[in-house]
Amino acid sequence: MKITSVETFLVPPRLLFLRIGTSTGLAGWGEPIVEGRAATVRTAVDEMSSVLIGADPLRIEDLWQTLTRGTFYRGGPVLSSAVAGVDQALWDIAGQFYGAPVHALLGGPVRSRIRVYASAHGASPAALADDAARLVTLGYTAVKIGPPGSLAFLGSPADLVARVAAVRSAVGPSVDVALDLHGRASLAFSRRLLPLLEPHLPLFVEEPVRPEYAARIGSLVGPTPLALGERLYDRRAFHEVLSAGVTVVQPDLSHAGGISEGRRIAAVAEMYDAVVAPHCPLGPIALAASLQLDAAIPNFLVQEQAVGVHAPADIPFLVDTSMFAMSAGSLAVPSGPGLGIQVDEDAVRAAGRVGHAWRAPIDRHDDGSLAEW
Repeated sequence: MKITSVETFLVPPRLLFLRIGTSTGLAGWGEPIVEGRAATVRTAVDEMSSVLIGADPLRIEDLWQTLTRGTFYRGGPVLSSAVAGVDQALWDIAGQFYGAPVHALLGGPVRSRIRVYASAHGASPAALADDAARLVTLGYTAVKIGPPGSLAFLGSPADLVARVAAVRSAVGPSVDVALDLHGRASLAFSRRLLPLLEPHLPLFVEEPVRPEYAARIGSLVGPTPLALGERLYDRRAFHEVLSAGVTVVQPDLSHAGGISEGRRIAAVAEMYDAVVAPHCPLGPIALAASLQLDAAIPNFLVQEQAVGVHAPADIPFLVDTSMFAMSAGSLAVPSGPGLGIQVDEDAVRAAGRVGHAWRAPIDRHDDGSLAEW
């Protein structure tokens, strides 16, 4: 079996899908993406196709090593994301070839259910609490919230504390509540905020510093678990923050080298008694890949998802969405071969003809200076 084609599709509103075809007719799907830089990643995948065409798709590790180390300039979000999508597609092909889900090829499942969470939204603490309560009525046992906008360098954390308190009051003590600062907070802001959140027992506080200041996150470590990793791209970067005391690592399998590197990141985290909560605000292929890893690693915590929040029927581009049917806040371990999904190829190709040029919005503080998005 040889790889015969490598195709990418810019799928609205902001996704990039990848299809790898083979000489036997098997095809694997991946989701390589840097949000706002989809066309750049698409070019990187196209350049990698010269290595992939004619290669044996079952030699996943050899191809991963070649794509990541067979060039003088390495790493970074664009190249790591391109490799991630290729890696997902290769594992999808391997699972179909052997007639087994990817997690079976990783050693088999270590759990029967995979806990998931969704994000609540609202302009005010009351509106946010209402949306969180709505998610709980849908069956979620964990929700995440974020800041309503930019955060001043030395601003007051009162609004964020009020938002967490309102959500905690609305969902009760048995539902986990996480706070995502989205890298908008300064080190000083987070140092002021974290002790004020302790009475509300957040599951974790995500990205309390921007990744370029991750080396200083140790100064924030305390009773509240800290989470980081959606903008880290290999196991070495995770080693640094784990050494500093981060409790929850959040590799994105569409950014951090795919399933192959995701498993290695989980193993590094296990050495520090840390848990893994994969980042996934993307499409169904990325989520399917994440679920395969979640099933196979012992130190999994909870899975983010942004598709099918209301119902599996809302998930686009799949022939069958039953694997995303949630019960009691969790999904069943996937049982289908490969990634466990059947992509609606006609729908993807039609969407790809429309395409997109999505860019991250530019946010500014009240004084007109640039703010973190």
